Amino acid sequence: MRWRDQRESDNVEDRRSLSGRGLAVGGGLGGLVIVVIVLLLGGDPQVLLRQAGENPEVGTQTSSPFAPEEDELKKFVSVVLADTEDVWRDTFQQLGHAYREPKLVLFRGQVQSACGVAGTAVGPFYCPGDEKVYIDLAFYQELKTRFRAPGDFAQAYVIAHEVGHHVQKLLGISDKVSAMQARASEGAANRLSVRLELQADFLAGLWAHYAQEKGIVEPGDLEEALRAASAIGDDRIQMRSQGYVVPDSFTHGTSEQRFHWFQKGFVTGDLRQSDTFAEGSM
Repeated sequence: MRWRDQRESDNVEDRRSLSGRGLAVGGGLGGLVIVVIVLLLGGDPQVLLRQAGENPEVGTQTSSPFAPEEDELKKFVSVVLADTEDVWRDTFQQLGHAYREPKLVLFRGQVQSACGVAGTAVGPFYCPGDEKVYIDLAFYQELKTRFRAPGDFAQAYVIAHEVGHHVQKLLGISDKVSAMQARASEGAANRLSVRLELQADFLAGLWAHYAQEKGIVEPGDLEEALRAASAIGDDRIQMRSQGYVVPDSFTHGTSEQRFHWFQKGFVTGDLRQSDTFAEGSM
């Protein structure tokens, strides 16, 4: 993927220095002193914490405390996010709507979102409550080793899929599905979740379609993304983890389904083809 020297998004929120470490304002004793002063003056320490979350670089050293490889990944996801912004801004404009850009939060270990506290084990996720995508960059190593889906375009697919959930939120699709799930049985709710996830795969493929038109997709990139979509199918994950498959518990779709819908989005680039909820679409 030709991502270097491309525009980076302004919507990346870096909480890696804060995650799982309690207070990290200024670091060490300095952060503690600041909190004590705030308390003595009758201030609200939660305001300080919130400000630190919004601007984690305040009071920290200007040099990065992270390995060069991780800073490289940060730049990469920022470029991918920026490209999704361009694609969806144009697509929404064609629909007569304005696209509201999501934030992407980088964290380590665990993170607080409007959807609750989540750890690295849950993988990348989108929270509709605050319209933010959350990712621990360590997931990319897991994608490469555990799921055997290496490559930068596989990594880009992960971001594009979560942004797809944001698109569903803006279009009112996810709210309708949530309302239907609240009235459904567990099995029916899972099936609705599968359709929602497959549509997000389609939307990720749609982004890839326009990324290819812009010339940033290289030979082999599509195969990387398709391999990633297949690797994280419910059937393959369940077989690997427990040795058998329980279709009624699927929440994201089979490897074949995920492969199919991402590829369909990539080939068509047509939002009108994204209805995974239509009769006979599965």
